[in-house]
Amino acid sequence: MSARIARLTDVTTPASAPVFEVRMVRHGAADTEVEVWQLPSPASPQVVAPVRLAGLRGRNLDLIEHRVLKLLRQAGVRFAPLSDRKEAHALGEDDALRLGLLFRTLAPMRSRDNVRAVAEGIEAMGREEASYWLGMAMHRKNPRRVLTALRSLLTDPHRSA
Repeated sequence: MSARIARLTDVTTPASAPVFEVRMVRHGAADTEVEVWQLPSPASPQVVAPVRLAGLRGRNLDLIEHRVLKLLRQAGVRFAPLSDRKEAHALGEDDALRLGLLFRTLAPMRSRDNVRAVAEGIEAMGREEASYWLGMAMHRKNPRRVLTALRSLLTDPHRSA
């Protein structure tokens, strides 16, 4: 029995997990873009070239930048301050799908209150729920409908306007 346990402890799974990358591009002094990419790996043979999952730039990124940087800091990703125009870092699967879902959902939004509510709702989601919604948003015929449904579920309809 101990040989079986020893074999199980020798098993490593990094090669069996998809590979993700977060990229930060600085277009100007106060103009930053953050993108999440999936890279080719043995775990995802259908991905033959890097695939952009989502990205966010401008006002909506400014509204949630502190949340994004906090999540990246917890994942061990730190971008150099204004030294390079382009940077890329490896990112874990959980963090990549949470960021991808956050970016895809917030991109067209305009209301600051709704942006905050949706960002808080996505942060509170479990891994399975976040991967479900991102999968629906990426692989459905009409992804806008999926993202609209998620936005309406995460915003408070009884808010006084």
